[in-house]
Amino acid sequence: MKKKQLLTIIIAAVLGGLAAVIAYSALIDDTERTVITQVREPVQMVSLTTALDSSSDFTIAAENTVNAVVHVTTQSTVSYRNPIYDFFYGDRYGGAQRNVEAIGSGVIISENGYIVTNNHVIENSQKVTVVLYDKREFEAELVGTDPTTDLALLKIDADDLHFIPFGNSDVVKVGEWVLAVGNPYNIGSTVTAGIVSAKSRNVGILNDRNLAIESFIQTDAAVNSGNSGGALVNLRGEIIGITSAIVTPSGGNVGISFAIPSSIVEKVVKDLIEYGTVQRAIMGVTIDEVDAELARDNNLDNLEGVYIAGVNTGSAAEEAGIKVGDIITAINGAKVNSPSELQELVGRFRPGDRISVTAKRNGKTQQFSVVLRNVQGSTSVVKAENYDALLGATFGVPDRQERQKLGISGGVKVLEVREGKLRNEEVRSGFIITKINNQQVNSVEELNNILRSVRGGVLLEGVYPDGNVAYYAFGL
Repeated sequence: MKKKQLLTIIIAAVLGGLAAVIAYSALIDDTERTVITQVREPVQMVSLTTALDSSSDFTIAAENTVNAVVHVTTQSTVSYRNPIYDFFYGDRYGGAQRNVEAIGSGVIISENGYIVTNNHVIENSQKVTVVLYDKREFEAELVGTDPTTDLALLKIDADDLHFIPFGNSDVVKVGEWVLAVGNPYNIGSTVTAGIVSAKSRNVGILNDRNLAIESFIQTDAAVNSGNSGGALVNLRGEIIGITSAIVTPSGGNVGISFAIPSSIVEKVVKDLIEYGTVQRAIMGVTIDEVDAELARDNNLDNLEGVYIAGVNTGSAAEEAGIKVGDIITAINGAKVNSPSELQELVGRFRPGDRISVTAKRNGKTQQFSVVLRNVQGSTSVVKAENYDALLGATFGVPDRQERQKLGISGGVKVLEVREGKLRNEEVRSGFIITKINNQQVNSVEELNNILRSVRGGVLLEGVYPDGNVAYYAFGL
């Protein structure tokens, strides 16, 4: 091939390629182009170590807390139906019995042995045993319980213990790193990390819907059932919550757990130590969440605050001038936007305390000064009452042999009858009270707690040593 022909072919090929590029560019819209750039700088991998600064070091919080979380074991006796037992003994004794052991965790909050756990961990137990981080074992005294917050306070006879101080759950933010510390299986304390997923969660797990306070901190830290009563701590190693519940279809961890805020825990603990019972202050209102339907039905401008659906006669709210239809937006300047937030804030106070309530009425903001009351309607602090004198009796707990013989799982035994309501009803010593107003009773403390909440009549159900079941009714 001649040089002239070869040059012509090359020039034609170049011109053809250039024409194709120009035609392609004209047909393709600019928005569909992908631009690829080359970065000449070396690529750097981001590790967890470099991503977290010194304030996010989990090791400090872990070292400060693992030695203050304990393993809790409870023992109780329950009745159950057994065909063989019933064949020989009939149903006179209510069935056979078996010993049940339950486990959980607890948190040491003072060097002299006060321990916080969940009420559901120790509920209906006859014996509570605590195992410390160094494997020492103690039988714990039950100082008091508060079913309305699912908290219980234990005490062991020990000094110079590692303990975890309380932090401020109010300043905890969604997205903040936290650690869940528990001792679920008595293999030593375990630590898992996660973030705060939400605050002021109400998940409807507590029984007393009128007085229950549910304003949980939700976290995705891995938590299993034996962690109940363990600590949720911030990265400074301070208690910001007590683990109480998990959401799980399988019984294992799925990354949704709930903790009682330290603002509630600290108040309950102080009340139980000082008074022997929790000082529950209430406004005396029925509240609803302001959702789209309620806002539409009541011509509300927005979905802020908590709606007052009812005001109890003679209540603190009525006395302060709060009315049905008002929308509470703040307590002592702290904004509230859900019933759980309102319950948590009011639950921090005691009867007789005065709070400032900000509310909207017909679109206008008003301030109310509310003097809180207790559940009895008084502003007085409630003392833990001992009903021995009122009932005219001394009480104890039936031993295991008595319970097995009678086929009962618990009960409170009348040891001695003196002048009082029980003698008036001809109750004799030896009578074992199994239920009060259809509530099972297993300790003298439970007896006092149930009677403290009674308004009017009392129905005692129980059994005598010879197996005869008896019922007694009287008024308080």
